[in-house]
Amino acid sequence: MFLMKKLLGLAAVAAVILGQSFTSQAADISFSVGQTGDSSMTYRLGLQSNWDASWWQSSTGHLTGYWDGAYTYWEGDRTSAVHSLSFSPVFVYEFAGESVKPYVEAGIGVAAFSSTEIEDNDLGAAFQFEDRIGGGIRFGAGQEIGFRVIHYSNAKMQRHNDGVESYALHYRMPL
Repeated sequence: MFLMKKLLGLAAVAAVILGQSFTSQAADISFSVGQTGDSSMTYRLGLQSNWDASWWQSSTGHLTGYWDGAYTYWEGDRTSAVHSLSFSPVFVYEFAGESVKPYVEAGIGVAAFSSTEIEDNDLGAAFQFEDRIGGGIRFGAGQEIGFRVIHYSNAKMQRHNDGVESYALHYRMPL
């Protein structure tokens, strides 16, 4: 029960932060499906809000970013019904292009898990850091498709720190 209160608290903080960000911009929604090294499946639903900033504009592209809040469901052979909530700032380098724009992204955020065990991985704590790197293409009216690697770890703040990675395909579109 205590863990659920933590998760709800994290969700509330993420909603407030995302809500403030969404007041000036439209939100995007993303869906992803992935797999861990232990064959657990991950299903992720996220909300994103692009930053109102752009740096290092050139003929090659520019740097920008977005806020990402997400819910992930983890399902494996021995692990079922593990849930996590996460919130991350993500930096994106978008290459110049006409109708298709390749991009690479990286970010570090936080996550809260409903269980500290996923398959053979002992996370050590419900609180985890979320590190990500990815890439893909943007096309059409704000749509994108890409690949991400997301690593969760408690940064050795607990005795156990096996960590877990998710390798996922995602699709993002405007709401």
